Amino acid sequence: MGKILTLEIAQKFLNDPDGVSLEDYTSMDDAAAQALAQHKGDLGLEGLTSLSDAAAQALAQHQGDLYLEGLTSLSDAAAQALAQHEGWLDLGGLMSLSDAAARRLAQHDGYLGLYGLTNLSDAAAQALAQHDGYLGLDGLTSLSDAAAQALARHEGGLWLSRLTSLSDLPGHFALAKKLAQDEGNLSLYGLTSLSDAAAQALAQHKGDLYLEGLTSLSEAAAQALAQHEGVIRLRGKAKEAVELARERLAKQK
Repeated sequence: MGKILTLEIAQKFLNDPDGVSLEDYTSMDDAAAQALAQHKGDLGLEGLTSLSDAAAQALAQHQGDLYLEGLTSLSDAAAQALAQHEGWLDLGGLMSLSDAAARRLAQHDGYLGLYGLTNLSDAAAQALAQHDGYLGLDGLTSLSDAAAQALARHEGGLWLSRLTSLSDLPGHFALAKKLAQDEGNLSLYGLTSLSDAAAQALAQHKGDLYLEGLTSLSEAAAQALAQHEGVIRLRGKAKEAVELARERLAKQK
């Protein structure tokens, strides 16, 4: 039997945030949500496994980062409400997302963590591409070319660390170019297959590049990555291929 976060417990938290562990509760009364919305600062509600639409509407008024990664599902109405929240919104426990919910969450402004998703429809990808801010989709291991093409149009940071393949199809190539343009380190350690065209795109990235999942590279891909100006994290034969390509480039200078 899970623990219920009641109004009384919420009020205790407001009076003494360090004295109450909100993450211990698996469900929450609507009145408690209304009270917690008044808290200025982060709200760690990772233990919640369900959230009513009314509670979602209340929490949307909260000012600060909101952690709800214990939720495995979310109604379209709750998604609509939470999209209005201003700040970091972590919904990393969601294992599926309807196209309608994706359209609603795309209205959120700021970091949106959806790293529990393991698949994404083309329609949902098109919707999320409209999101403004960092978009965490690290749970995805594959994308259709249409979904990749859609996400390539996303204007904020995009995290796809577990993606296993970037092919030479137009959408995947466009996505590789988009990822290369993101600032800071780029983690794609899930890649086990990288096309020559995608390698050429990633080589333009400014910052460290993490590609530890690659076990091999074509000669053309290795030559492309050898021209990357930052640090590249590789292993095994892929690492050897890039190092050899860099040696050849050095001799040509």
